[in-house]
Amino acid sequence: MPKNILAEMGSQVGLTPRNAQNQKEPEEWKRRQSGPMINPSFEPDDFLPQSLSPVKDEKKRPGDNGIFLVNMKQKDMQDTEEYEPYDNRVVEHPTTNIETFLHLMKGSLGTGILAMPRAFANAGYVVGSIGTVIIGVLCTYCIHILIDSCYVLCKRRKVPSMSYTVAAEAALSEGPAWCKACAPYAAHIVNTFLLIYQIGTCCVYVVFVSENIYFVLSKHFHLDVTVFQVMLCVLLPLILINYVRDLKYLAPFSAIANVVTITGFAIILYYIFEDVPTLEGKVPAGKLANFPLFFGTVLFALEAIGVILPLENEMKSPRDFVSRFGVLNCSMVSIIVLYVGMGLFGYLRYGDDSEGSITLNLPSETEILATVVQCLLAFAIYITHGLACYVAIDIVWNDYIGNRLLNSKHRLIWEYLLRTTIVLVTFGIAAAVPSLELFISLFGALCLSALGLAFPAFIQSCTYWYYVSRSERIRMIVKNAIVVVFGILGLVVGTWTSLDRIIEEFGSSPEQHLMNKTHIINNETLSP
Repeated sequence: MPKNILAEMGSQVGLTPRNAQNQKEPEEWKRRQSGPMINPSFEPDDFLPQSLSPVKDEKKRPGDNGIFLVNMKQKDMQDTEEYEPYDNRVVEHPTTNIETFLHLMKGSLGTGILAMPRAFANAGYVVGSIGTVIIGVLCTYCIHILIDSCYVLCKRRKVPSMSYTVAAEAALSEGPAWCKACAPYAAHIVNTFLLIYQIGTCCVYVVFVSENIYFVLSKHFHLDVTVFQVMLCVLLPLILINYVRDLKYLAPFSAIANVVTITGFAIILYYIFEDVPTLEGKVPAGKLANFPLFFGTVLFALEAIGVILPLENEMKSPRDFVSRFGVLNCSMVSIIVLYVGMGLFGYLRYGDDSEGSITLNLPSETEILATVVQCLLAFAIYITHGLACYVAIDIVWNDYIGNRLLNSKHRLIWEYLLRTTIVLVTFGIAAAVPSLELFISLFGALCLSALGLAFPAFIQSCTYWYYVSRSERIRMIVKNAIVVVFGILGLVVGTWTSLDRIIEEFGSSPEQHLMNKTHIINNETLSP
């Protein structure tokens, strides 16, 4: 076939200039030939010859938009590969790997680990041990895929970092058509779960600290005080701790809290192994009806999804966070080992008599050392309140209030007012609702089943929906569907079971329940 016929055919689809009458077309043709090859369907608007028409793919199945979006990816592939989010981050006070490790450890080592013996009493020592490891590995996997999805989305959108809420909205906007319709609401849904979880955690912290201090003051110093009065005394220092605005300055608090917590755990282990734990009277598998309580408690104890992205975004070397022996893997392995050890041996020591916090099983009235443990752990949890509250403050300020006050002269004052308000909210709920520790399994099942398991798997599926081959997409969907179903089952069954137990516990009037609770603290719960 003559060469000029080929040229004429090529001009009909925009591959060659039709003629030389238009001087701009040959110039553009030379430019396109010398540069990287680009699908003419996506040629920039500044070159629009009359002969240019999009290439029609006859093999494309009707309704399949995947080919179009893959081509869009290929169009920007060079720019995307050149952009590196980690190199474009500007953090005023970046944290080191050690500081991030301390933050993550302290964010996970809270009141949840003290409830692990009771969780094992619900599940049994075999099911409890295996279940804790499986849940821990699953949580770690979901954190990895969440961070990977955020990194990919940052490269595509050429932004240095993303919060959890922004990543959810960005991922849904790149997913199937029905996901795009839900994208505008994704940020608000994630924020709601995060706020409920973080504020609930802070409430549990306030109750835990106040009850332990109340016990020491009333039993050992014989002071006539109430739990509410103790809450009032700790309120002002709690507000001041939450005035710390940078994670870097919270690192010393995390370091101190970690040392104190490890010391407290060591003393608890001393009491656990004071008598050799035995299998007598212990069951390898608990009742099936109690397993949702175990699931919710372990998930609440292990999961620190709320602080993961803020910690990674504040790092000096964020690549070290998700490497094979990086901060995340090292911290999660340490956390899983500590939780299995505390739950297993605590259950073998105290059996079905294990309390909601293992400190309540210690001989506090007869031994000073047991009282010291309560004081140490109360102090450690107390100074951790700032880290737990950091996420709630970050969401409300950066997503809803701070961006409306960019030009305000009193912007800093409004920020401190918000910090004070959030602390007061946690204090008010803790003071109004007795025994918030009973809600640990509820918070774990309701919030963390979604935040820690279902949402990360869903975000990854949407992020790579049009950027992988058909076979890879099927494998990804199957894998993530299993995680999502597991998370939804945990959310529904765990929440239902926890609410049922809460209704049973709070069947009496709140006043009568509060009187019963005070009576238990004074005469039974804290006795050996």
